[in-house]
Amino acid sequence: MSPYALHGYRTSVHTSTRATPYSLVYGTEALDESEWVRSRLEQLNLIKEKRLTAVCHEQLY
Repeated sequence: MSPYALHGYRTSVHTSTRATPYSLVYGTEALDESEWVRSRLEQLNLIKEKRLTAVCHEQLY
């Protein structure tokens, strides 16, 4: 079975349990790749902002 088919099965809500198999096993819903990438980019941007703030503070002293 292809990884994409497994992902689809594991993240589809089943009528008998009203939940996804993934959420029943891990206690949380799976993230799509696009959501993960967006979250990661936000984290990297925050790090970049903190670094720039530190550089600005360093230049003041």
